[in-house]
Amino acid sequence: MAKFYGVIGYAVTKETAPGVWTEEIAEQSYYGDLTRNMRRLQNSGDLNDDINVANEISIVADPYANANFHSMRYVAFMGAKWKISKVEVQYPRLILTLGGVYNGKQAT
Repeated sequence: MAKFYGVIGYAVTKETAPGVWTEEIAEQSYYGDLTRNMRRLQNSGDLNDDINVANEISIVADPYANANFHSMRYVAFMGAKWKISKVEVQYPRLILTLGGVYNGKQAT
């Protein structure tokens, strides 16, 4: 197993004006293991195929990760930010399954 250290982006909802709630991204750093490392090409009918990874990263979860695993949006891994498509709780670890490249809101 390869070792992992990187940031995970969480979507945090905050009230920016009275009655107006927006999502902001907060990042936390974690240690863990890369348990599966693979890629697949997905034909989308475009000129170039989309690259998706089906990696699994097992992180050692702190209390914040355990309480907010439903808010995880992306993992910074190998120079890119990847969508978290599935989170499996196996206390004291969280198993994160990655999907395509994340193009959503980023941390400021």
